[in-house]
Amino acid sequence: MKILVADDHELFLKGLELIIHDTYPEAEMFFAKDYQEEFQIIAQHQDLNLILTDLAMPGSKWLEAIQKIHEAAPETPIIILSAVFDKEIVQKTIELGAAGYIPKTSSNAVILSAINLVLSGGVYIPVELLNGTNKNEFDLLKQVENIEQEKDVQEKVKILSPRQIDVLKLIADGKSNKQIAYELGLTEGTIKLYVTAILKILNVYNRTGAVVEAAKLGLIKK
Repeated sequence: MKILVADDHELFLKGLELIIHDTYPEAEMFFAKDYQEEFQIIAQHQDLNLILTDLAMPGSKWLEAIQKIHEAAPETPIIILSAVFDKEIVQKTIELGAAGYIPKTSSNAVILSAINLVLSGGVYIPVELLNGTNKNEFDLLKQVENIEQEKDVQEKVKILSPRQIDVLKLIADGKSNKQIAYELGLTEGTIKLYVTAILKILNVYNRTGAVVEAAKLGLIKK
């Protein structure tokens, strides 16, 4: 696994390195202290598995930078790590192709949870920023955050929609978000929202866990 972390504060970079290596000891990590270094690393490594980047860094305006990063690495999930806590900015970064937005004030556990979710093909946005958003595309995320985890198997089955079960079956077949989107005639962004909902409803942390739990519930055949 290859992970790029970009931030102009060395202390924050070191902290992220420790957090990530503790969970992903096999990860090869690259570090950038400004957007120009980030662009260079992305150009040199087209097989990055994850990009974590600050917004306010030297070298470029953030709006142009996020768009350029997504265009340079369209298959690589991007997570924004920022001290800026603004709904409009969050929505704009998601529109530009980011798959997550983590406030720098977040705990280590939240950061790792967000990384796991995004690596599983989901979208992470803090609950505080979901509340009050007007975008229809975030409605599903809002609903998911309000779901109470049911212990009863049948209740979990009822919560999952037929479309979510379709997505689950394709995940079990090893299909990527892009392949699932193509087969179901949906956008890749919508599939990411479905994946997020599935992981939340089944109370698991990744796609493998979702498949195992879904098989236990009889939703899919392994």
